[in-house]
This record gives sequence, C-alpha cells and structure tokens, in this order.
Amino acid sequence: MNWVTELPPSCYRSYNACLVIEDRYSKTPIFLLCYKDDTPMDTALLLWNRLISHKGLFKNIISDREPKFTYALWTNLQRFFGIKSSFSTAYHPQADGLAERMIRNLDDMIRGFCAYGLQLKESDGFTHDRCTIIPELELEYNTSVHSSTGQNPAMLEKGWNPRLPEDTLRKYLTDIHPTASSFKMMLDKVKHHSKKAWRMLLNIQNRSPKKLKNSYVGSFVIVALDGTNEIPVELSGELENKHTAFPDSLIKPYQPAEKELFPLRNPTPLAVPPVEQSEEKNIKKVIKEERLRGKKQQEYLFRYGNQVHEDG
Repeated sequence: MNWVTELPPSCYRSYNACLVIEDRYSKTPIFLLCYKDDTPMDTALLLWNRLISHKGLFKNIISDREPKFTYALWTNLQRFFGIKSSFSTAYHPQADGLAERMIRNLDDMIRGFCAYGLQLKESDGFTHDRCTIIPELELEYNTSVHSSTGQNPAMLEKGWNPRLPEDTLRKYLTDIHPTASSFKMMLDKVKHHSKKAWRMLLNIQNRSPKKLKNSYVGSFVIVALDGTNEIPVELSGELENKHTAFPDSLIKPYQPAEKELFPLRNPTPLAVPPVEQSEEKNIKKVIKEERLRGKKQQEYLFRYGNQVHEDG
C-alpha cells in the first residue's frame, strides 16, 4: 500500500490524498480517499471501517517507511492483530513496486475523465470532482482481465464476476446472423495461413563492415507469428547459417516495389525536354559592378562583342 498525495481538493469533504491498496495475489486494487495530514489513528480507523470490516485482517503489509506505519500506536495495533510489516528501503524501492505501479494506473485513469482548473460544461463529458469517479474506476479495473494472471481480480478474489450494467444491455442485443459467423471462420483461416507468407526486412547494423551497406537486408519469409518477441524466419544467401530467430525490434515489414506488385504494367518513361543550345557570348568589357544591399551577391553590367549593352 502507498499514498497518493498533493492532489487538488475534491468532493464536499475536500479530500487531497488517496490510499492505494492492492492484493498481491489477485491484483485487486482498493482506493480509499483520505487527507494528507491524517494521523496514524485516522489511518487505522480508515482501514478498519473501509477495508478490514469487508475483507478481514492482513497477513503482511508492504509499504515504504511512511511515518504513519512507523508510529508506536500503529506498531502496537499490528502486533496485537498479528500483522507483519515489510518496509522497503531506498536501495530496494522495487519491494513496493506493485502499489507504485497501481498509483500510475490510477493517475492515468483519472486523467482520462477528470479535468482540473478549466471551465468546462457538463456536456463536455469531464468533471472536476475526482471522488465521484473513483468507485467506478475501481469496479472497472476489478472486472478487467489482468495481464499477469489472465483473469480479472474480482474472479480471483470472490470466485464470481460482479453484475455490470452491460450485462443488462446484452439481453436486448439481437443474435449475430449465421452468415457473419461463417464469414469470421473463413477470415480466421485465411489469416492463419497468410501469417506464413508474410515477408520482412532484417536489420544488420551490428554486422561489420557497416560502411556503404544498407541497414536492412531481405526480404525473408516469416515462418510463424506466435505473439512472442522472437520471430522465426527462413534465411538464405550469406545469412543461411545464422540463427533463424530474431527479436521483433530488428524486423520491419517488407514493402514490395511497384514492379513486383504489377509485373504486367509497362510504365511510360518520362519525356525529357530538349536542352536549348545557346550561342556563346564573348565578354568584351565589364562596364559596372554593384553589390546588392543586404546580400553577399554582386551584379555586373557587361558589354559583349558586336552586341548592345545587356545585364549579365
């Protein structure tokens, strides 16, 4: 757990902080609005009324060395309830990284719906009141699939998914036409087979010598795309004996030339206009020389042989 402080006052209670708690197993976050200057007793009452009464007691609390947790009263309460404290140090801040990452996620979610210091209307879809949207954001996050567990936090914690407004709307949606389902199956088959025919260019900047060589060579055929960072390819030529798996950072899509896309097309060559042959003029005398104002250019007045005066 950790605190988000220095927030603009929100709601009629003027909350200026938020206590972020996240379960290490189910990744379930809980956002408790509070004040920056809360005492250890205020924090203990907040956890008892808003969290412990619904979830039960903790086994272990991982946080930084917040004065609220190092205070004697809070230490005695933890000892009485059998709660272990694990404090992160300045040299190992990653111990509390789960709460720190959740704080960044909360900031991003609030920033998408809440605006501060602007004159907005209700029809703009934004609000100045952060307190009104935090419960909705907490419910939305708990019902979204987490990348590390493959499940949503609510399912891992409770064993069932909460009922959402969209569940009611699904009853009024019409079934998809069977033709659309068949078309999706055919599209998936084509997409599966087309993955093997994709071609790409390979970055060879790390090879030597680098001078006067293209950064990318190819094209090569991609064997399969399985969603990982390593992409297996079919190498040929001077790279045939190299390892066939490369990171996706060294690969970019191959853009075929127009001749490969349209082999039967015969482009008409552009007509080059003829160059006019001008007669050579012999300069007989420089009559006048003048520098342009504000520029480093000069103008000359010449007299050519057997011709009248002209500007050159």
